[in-house]
Amino acid sequence: MNVLNLGIISSPLTPIIAASGCQVIEYSDEIDLLFLKNNAIDFVVSYRYKHVIRKKVIRYLPQKIINLHISLLPWNKGADPNLWSLLEDTPKGVSIHYIDDGIDTGDIIYQKELIFDEENDTLASSYTKLNDEIIELFKIKWSSIKEGKVKRFKQLKGGSFHLSTDKKKFEYLLADNHYDTYIKDLIGKANNGKAGIEKDEF
Repeated sequence: MNVLNLGIISSPLTPIIAASGCQVIEYSDEIDLLFLKNNAIDFVVSYRYKHVIRKKVIRYLPQKIINLHISLLPWNKGADPNLWSLLEDTPKGVSIHYIDDGIDTGDIIYQKELIFDEENDTLASSYTKLNDEIIELFKIKWSSIKEGKVKRFKQLKGGSFHLSTDKKKFEYLLADNHYDTYIKDLIGKANNGKAGIEKDEF
């Protein structure tokens, strides 16, 4: 099986996929249908990928494209999921899901909720814990995923969605310590009547 690993180069997912006997191609730029055909791609894994995967690509590999997202979907779809889970104090965790035409809206394959230490964890440490957790989850579940031996379920209604520009109004909270800002200084700050964005219609 030829697996396209979309996202960062030298991804921690690559050795996991390779160990299962698959050939892996890492790629960080935007892909199209021709790229898939030229490289005889059988399966796509997206993790920390910065581009939207187009409908033609999704249609070409039905049920063969998954995404690793560091939020407990349907909460915090879109950009900066860890930051928003803190700012809006919503459920926190990781999700592996199929990719559909929406952004982080596909059927869930696996999820795990995480609890952080608000006094001692920072934005950086929580981000590291989320990524470590989703990589470990992928390592455990990859064989079942690639063989199609997984159950899937629709995302719950509600949740939230954010664009990368939405965080600008809260960047002042990170001005002093940046990613070392403690969770206790971020938790629920978007829920105090300022300008938090929660889109229950998603």
